[in-house]
Amino acid sequence: MLRYAGERLLWAVPLLVVISALIFAVIQLPPGDYISNQIAELESQGEQASKAKAEFLRQEYALDRPIVEQYAIWLGVWPGPRGFSGLIQGDWGWSFEFNKPVAEIVAHTIGPTIAINVLAILVIYFAALPLGVLCAVRRDSILDRAISAMAYTAMAIPSFLLALILLYYANRWFGMPIGGLMDPKYENEPWSFGMFGSMVTHLVVPVLVIAAGGAAAMIRRMRANLLDELEKPYVAAARARGLSETKLIWKYPVRMALGPFVSDIGNLLPALVSGSVIVSVVLSLPAVGPVLVRALQSQDTYLASFIMLFVAVLTVVGMVLSDVALAALDPRIRLGQGVNK
Repeated sequence: MLRYAGERLLWAVPLLVVISALIFAVIQLPPGDYISNQIAELESQGEQASKAKAEFLRQEYALDRPIVEQYAIWLGVWPGPRGFSGLIQGDWGWSFEFNKPVAEIVAHTIGPTIAINVLAILVIYFAALPLGVLCAVRRDSILDRAISAMAYTAMAIPSFLLALILLYYANRWFGMPIGGLMDPKYENEPWSFGMFGSMVTHLVVPVLVIAAGGAAAMIRRMRANLLDELEKPYVAAARARGLSETKLIWKYPVRMALGPFVSDIGNLLPALVSGSVIVSVVLSLPAVGPVLVRALQSQDTYLASFIMLFVAVLTVVGMVLSDVALAALDPRIRLGQGVNK
């Protein structure tokens, strides 16, 4: 198993290199860049001193060089104006829009983004697995119909609308805070249990909103997978041998139905990050989504490239975790150990 996991991780490295090249190229597709737009605006206003500063930044960050060379410098495999200084060396670039290093900007957004989405994934799987199994076992019952109706409703309601609804009623019925990651009084304060409690309280609504659509889809998928397994001959044979219903369901059909359920981890991570953009704006969360939107609008190349690469890393990590989990669940799918071998 460790060898299989190691091989998947090794394959992830060249994959991320290819993805980073595509990201950098796609961001460069629109004509011009942040500095070019600024220079054009300054020329129209006749500000020569600011124009000279913009030209200096253009040369300092190699924006005047060919795109292939820019990418190699950003990656850190080609010397730039400051020598070898790129992602490999820990230099994530400069944000022209915020006039700060990219590392300084994302340092305050990556942590909350990861925390919110990891909690959302835990909620999705801990809710979807038992509810999906329950719907399949109690097929066409009142409980199945009620859970299915709630799942369809959660998939149909836009995330921003659900966020507004939950914010209103959570504040009205339970007095829960609205928006932000913590109470303003804890900002710039040292870590404390009060700060932790405030963060937990503020994260309840965002996590539920982000997890709602994914959990609903997972419930439907788990129900369909398990219903398909329950119709197979080995289930009837196990019942004929007198195996208890609970043990029969959880030991065999559920395990076989988990394959597609587990494989969705790779798609779930980036989907949650992408889907949380609007939610982050509505709930005033310090996540990477709003920063990415602003960076793309202003053509802030290095900031947008890094955030998109971060999402790509989440995707690849999710794929590796999914492959390893599937290999643990079903040894037949391990690399070099096909079913027919």
